[in-house]
Amino acid sequence: DMSEYMEKHAASKLIGSPPGYIGYEEGGLLTDTIRKKPHCVLLLDEIEKAHKDILNVLLQVMDYATLTDNQGRKADFRNVIIIMTSNAGARNIGKNLVGFGDREVRGEAIMEEVKKVFAPEFRNRLDKVVVFNHINKEMALNIARKELKNFREKLSKKKVVMNVTDPCVEYIAQKGTSKEFGAREIQRILSSELKPLLIDEILFGNLNKGGRCSIDIKDGKFLLSLE
Repeated sequence: DMSEYMEKHAASKLIGSPPGYIGYEEGGLLTDTIRKKPHCVLLLDEIEKAHKDILNVLLQVMDYATLTDNQGRKADFRNVIIIMTSNAGARNIGKNLVGFGDREVRGEAIMEEVKKVFAPEFRNRLDKVVVFNHINKEMALNIARKELKNFREKLSKKKVVMNVTDPCVEYIAQKGTSKEFGAREIQRILSSELKPLLIDEILFGNLNKGGRCSIDIKDGKFLLSLE
């Protein structure tokens, strides 16, 4: 998570602290990991938040496929696939472009934002830049079903079986997705609106020893019925 590497001193976490500093003998988090697992996929999430010194470290990796830590030990990146995710341009998604009428921001507009965030020498070393599409209805439904499945598995430990109607799943998927934030709201809806209904019944009500229940939706509110 590159949001943890926003400060200048954070680069030392990846390749190790310089001599005389705390952590010198421990080596670098990134270099040690790659030496142990030289064949891997390295995911750097929200790369735009990383300090520029870390981007310079990545330039060396992309140029020479090696990285030397604070103790002179080399990490070989020749068999490492580096994937970097970024929210660059995300804040403009859904907004209309000036001079383009009602046309929404598309891939080319997002790429313009990427050019503002990352230096040319960094972009030129990337093999591919992939712009993700919006989450469509089917994707949102699949995400909602997956989150509900995870919740069911937790309920099963309490011997509770939960059935969710199709209209309820569609409501969660529709309300929980947006162009700006993707499907992040789905978990919040489950945590703030759905789960409290069952928690009270499991702790103090008719489901405290297990049982079956059904969840439906009416007028934008979840309804719990015991079977």
